[in-house]
Amino acid sequence: MRKKLPVLLLLLTSCLISISSFAQSVTIKGSVKGTSTGEALPAVSVTVKGSSAGVYTNDKGEFSITVPSLPVTLVISSVNFETKEVTVASASQQVEVSLTSSSPQMGEEIVVSATRVAIRKIESPVTIEQVSAANIRNSPASTFYEVVQNLKGVDMLTSSLTFKTPTTRGFNGSGNTRFNQITDGMDNQAPGLNFSVGSIIGLSELDVDNMELLPGASSALYGPGGMNGTLLINSKSPFKYQGFSFQIKQGIMHADRKYRQEVSPYYNWNLRWAEKIGERAAFKITSEFIQAKDWLAADQRNYKRLGTTGNLIPGTRTTDPNYDGVNVYGDETTFDLVPFLQGIGGQAPFLAPYINTLTGSPINVSRTGYAERDLVDPNTVNFKLGGAFHYKITDDLEAIAMGYIGSGNSVYTASDRYSFKNFIIKQYKLELKAKNWFIRGWATQEDAGESYNATVTTRLTNEAIRKTVTFTNGQPTPQLTDWAVIYSQAFLAGKLSGLTDIDAHNNARSVSDAGAPKPGTDQFKQIFDRVRSVPISKGGGLFIEKSDLYVAEGQYNFSHLTGNVVDILVGGDFRRFVLDSEGTLFADSAAPIPINQFGGYAQVSKKLLKDRLNLTVSGRYDKNENFDGRFTPRATALIKVNKNNSIRLSYQTAYRFPSTQQQWINLRVGGDVLLIGGVTELRDYYKFNSNPIYSLESVQAGAPKVYDYKALKPENVTSYELGYKGVVADNKLLIDVYGYYGQYENFLARTLVVQSKTGNISGLNSASTRQVYSVPVNTEAKVKTYGYGLGLEYKLPGNFVVTVNGSSDVLQDIPPGYVAFFNSPKYRANVIVGNNQLGKRKNIGFNIAYRWQDSYFFEGDFANGEVPAIQTLDAQFSYKIPKTKSLFKLGANNLLNQYYYHAPGNPSVGGLYYVSYSYNIF
Repeated sequence: MRKKLPVLLLLLTSCLISISSFAQSVTIKGSVKGTSTGEALPAVSVTVKGSSAGVYTNDKGEFSITVPSLPVTLVISSVNFETKEVTVASASQQVEVSLTSSSPQMGEEIVVSATRVAIRKIESPVTIEQVSAANIRNSPASTFYEVVQNLKGVDMLTSSLTFKTPTTRGFNGSGNTRFNQITDGMDNQAPGLNFSVGSIIGLSELDVDNMELLPGASSALYGPGGMNGTLLINSKSPFKYQGFSFQIKQGIMHADRKYRQEVSPYYNWNLRWAEKIGERAAFKITSEFIQAKDWLAADQRNYKRLGTTGNLIPGTRTTDPNYDGVNVYGDETTFDLVPFLQGIGGQAPFLAPYINTLTGSPINVSRTGYAERDLVDPNTVNFKLGGAFHYKITDDLEAIAMGYIGSGNSVYTASDRYSFKNFIIKQYKLELKAKNWFIRGWATQEDAGESYNATVTTRLTNEAIRKTVTFTNGQPTPQLTDWAVIYSQAFLAGKLSGLTDIDAHNNARSVSDAGAPKPGTDQFKQIFDRVRSVPISKGGGLFIEKSDLYVAEGQYNFSHLTGNVVDILVGGDFRRFVLDSEGTLFADSAAPIPINQFGGYAQVSKKLLKDRLNLTVSGRYDKNENFDGRFTPRATALIKVNKNNSIRLSYQTAYRFPSTQQQWINLRVGGDVLLIGGVTELRDYYKFNSNPIYSLESVQAGAPKVYDYKALKPENVTSYELGYKGVVADNKLLIDVYGYYGQYENFLARTLVVQSKTGNISGLNSASTRQVYSVPVNTEAKVKTYGYGLGLEYKLPGNFVVTVNGSSDVLQDIPPGYVAFFNSPKYRANVIVGNNQLGKRKNIGFNIAYRWQDSYFFEGDFANGEVPAIQTLDAQFSYKIPKTKSLFKLGANNLLNQYYYHAPGNPSVGGLYYVSYSYNIF
């Protein structure tokens, strides 16, 4: 009993202390309003002066905070309002505060991404762009993601309504492995694709708190992939933003019926519900639904395809027997008519002399294809569901459990056109976050569902309807029912009857296609659906992708321990990719392929000359199990001319390991080309050592040269940048200008090589006896890039704001024979005019955005070609009702309905016109 007595006394003492503390604590309640409108102000910070304790007002402007004792001084603050201090001496005192709005100071916004610690935007040592929730609310864009394209130096490529890819400083495409996108600390890439899939997974529009964009090299702090930029998207905390919010956006597309047969509706619905549970816990649930008939890829220009390269040529289906339309699928299958005609001559010798007059050179003929409108489901759907639970273990330590799910239908352009059908991508995160450190673990899992390769599926559908030619043991054994045999007989009959060549071809095509089911019929749909449900690895068109990504990472800021001497930040992460495509994309038919990768970084900052000079040095080391490790340093200097003017200089390096596809892809594309990865296992599998490969260029030139295929290395870039940011003209004009120069080493590109199937060099000259590969390579020459940008934001009288920005990016010194995929206009510009405080009550607003970009040549595995200059006009008009916390909007994307496309083979984007109603948006 005596042994237990000290324990009982300790427990009793603890209880008494707890009861005493509870008894002494005081709860203060109050509300906050705006002086000009009298409306309740949500998300206002209420903190105890001299303490870390604090809360936010709810959607009704109310707050409740518990303090140990009275009196205390409360600090009430919010963006765009003057801060107030209120002393509370009595528990019965009802605190009612009115905040006076203040004109926001340009450049005073707080950003984190530039250095991973909070700093004023105007003091960022590198170029940075920012989008706030207010920017999103007022922007003339149909979704929050599209707001990014109005920022300085940004390109946005549209593969479909819901699949859009941003980039900075060039190298754009439907999938950009040189650009990071991070949502709430989680890399938003699809593990198998190795690039972000836009906004089809992640935050709903009402839950976006802000976005920060770092153009250019950013690997030193954010890891591999940040060669050309990093976009960070941050969500709203349920402690700060509470209540139920929703937004209903309804619109129309295809107003002129140019590409679709009828005007179609556009739906975009958002909701968010967040609440506190006591003083320590809070949760949120978010959801978004988008549905519409997608923009249509309808480029029917003729394309001369050579593997994954080619060019646009004259001709149509009725003028070129070997026609291959860019967005016409199935016509990639082609054959030489000559052997079939000669076969007829062998069976009917009396026709041989005449046939010999027709067959002096190859007569290439393609199968009849089908337009994308006849094959791909136009119904684009994107459903997102998210949720989070936050718990404050202490005032300075918060635990977060979070998850996002995105699913639906979309379309994506890669080496072929892919229909993403019933896909699902999931992300989960557990995190502990304190003032000076965090540790988190998260995972991304994808399931391609019923997604299929539209090109491959259509070619195989043609073969299921009628074989082009029958093969036995790998050798052609023509049958009378084969499409090519019927075609050759009908062509010869047409010529014998006196038809011209092209008329004979068109007649032969109609005979060969006779009896084939038409697109849209049940019979055609049954065949097409049967083919697309069979995995690519088993002779169908189904694209299986169930890859995963698992990550653990942490960071610690030692600055509070080092005083004013120096600021130190360290962090690191471990990543594990698990590739699982069942052989439809990767060389993983036998088993999933794991890839492990780890890295760490450190940053040291020091302020000198009475804080007028801020020097920062950082570096990161990463190691991928398939490649040597890579160290990337960064050094920046910020010179403060005065409080609101600064000059920045930076030396930055960035790198990326070859992507998961560049490592392990094993996919037949373009009809006869194998797109393969660069790992040793694949080169050994295809016997590159014992059966040499030759550069395609040398074979075409008639002088075959053995290609020295070296082991892949990580690509890296060194970038130098000089910039200035300042507020002048009595705090009315913000100027931001930069110039940069970069140099790539071991630049990753692709090239075409040829291997003889017979093992003899003579086999390189015939399509039937050779195999063409598209292989990833590092160029030996140093590739250079340079550019500049200028942004001006001017506040006019009456709350009008004008923003003008322009930029330029150039790539040079690409060696001949390599495809760089730079895909960026040399010049681009944006002009935005807006006012969100019109009217007596300042509740009327409008924004107009004009966007222009120069023409450029697009390089892609699917198609190459010139993209004409693009200019679009977006606009929106808004009306706010403060009493009901409502906002009405009338808006249009591409107001003038001037169709444009960002790449050959991508959809033509027209006008989208909408009205929206939002409730309780912050």
